[in-house]
Amino acid sequence: MDGIEKITGRIAADGEKEADAILTEARRQAGEITARFEAQARKESADIVDRGRRAADERVERLAGVARLDARKLELAAKQEMLKRAYDLALEKLEHLPDEQAVALLADLAARASSTGREQVIFSQKDRARYGKAAVTRANEKLGDGRLTLSEQTRPIRGGLILSDGDVEINCTFETLVDLQRGEMDRQVARVLFD
Repeated sequence: MDGIEKITGRIAADGEKEADAILTEARRQAGEITARFEAQARKESADIVDRGRRAADERVERLAGVARLDARKLELAAKQEMLKRAYDLALEKLEHLPDEQAVALLADLAARASSTGREQVIFSQKDRARYGKAAVTRANEKLGDGRLTLSEQTRPIRGGLILSDGDVEINCTFETLVDLQRGEMDRQVARVLFD
């Protein structure tokens, strides 16, 4: 029996050695596989983080661009509002000129705009009563042989005048004159206001 025990003991020992060798090899292979998958996971994780950072950077850049555009729009709107106020102030100053300056300005406007020298001069109701006659008289003096007449009718205008010759009217109202100057003067006014 001794011999069988020895053989069984040797088989068991050989089996243990072989099992240990297989187990060791399996552990080694498992370690390699684990290391390979961990490296792949780290690489994929780094790639995901990089893509996320790039996407976040792109989003931040887009949002910053939108914010810059919005800021420029707001600045432009504020500048346009300031230009509008400047022209409104100019119109208001024209409306409130002292009588002598108003008469001189209106006479000059009528004389320059007259094509026949025989037009009717239409004012607002307030301006007609205030200095319509004086402005027409002075405009006729400027024209030399002018026969402009003060119209009985009035118009709801803020200032200035309208020359009427039948169906033809020449608009010299302050509102129109200021609006016509806007296109020509915007750059100069903006330079004064914003430089």
